[in-house]
Amino acid sequence: MAILLLSLKFVLQNFEKKTIMGIISSSIARKVAMALSGLFLVFFLGQHFVINLTSVLDPDTFNSWSHFMGTNGLVQGLLQPILIFGVVFHFIMGFILELKNRNARAIKYASYKGSTNASWASRNMIISGLVVLAFLGLHFYDFWIPEMIHKYVESHPEDATRYYAETVHKFESPVRVGLYVISFVLLALHLWHGFASSFQSVGFNNKYSKGLTKFAKIYAIVIPLGFIFIAVYLHLNQLPH
Repeated sequence: MAILLLSLKFVLQNFEKKTIMGIISSSIARKVAMALSGLFLVFFLGQHFVINLTSVLDPDTFNSWSHFMGTNGLVQGLLQPILIFGVVFHFIMGFILELKNRNARAIKYASYKGSTNASWASRNMIISGLVVLAFLGLHFYDFWIPEMIHKYVESHPEDATRYYAETVHKFESPVRVGLYVISFVLLALHLWHGFASSFQSVGFNNKYSKGLTKFAKIYAIVIPLGFIFIAVYLHLNQLPH
């Protein structure tokens, strides 16, 4: 959250200056909006990881935190709609920027040297983004939709102990675990370029830039690997010993 506030501060501080110089354009504005939505989703991803990690460390804590997130009025009525909007906005903006960039390339290269020009992650953000979007669809199908049906369609009474068992059940299938692993690998590649570049898009270009870039790269590896560990652990823990 601190990173998001600092990002907004830098944007506001530089907005008037950039407007006067004629630097701000619709293209730059879209990139800033894309970066801010991405930073918001990165913050949520970290928070989501912390909660999920407790399913490995302490199932009771996982049940308690999940129950709070699933029943708290502020979370359900305000933060959850904002999160859904952020996801939809980020990916729509990503597709718009990709189309604009392609249309802007009036000169086509006769030959392209691949990673000589840019990293695989930066050249294929749209591909990794589509995979991540498909994964989010699977995640909604596995967890969010059943949760909505459980609470609002079937109207079950509250049960603060059900979350761990339901989560473990989802990772019984090795196929589903494999899909999650592949998705998180692509998420890591998406974050590897996107998280670091988002700081530049919102105006972070100072003595902290190198440190923020290193933090972004570490985050892009550690968090997806952590999710992979959780999925594999919950699967293996169910196998006969």
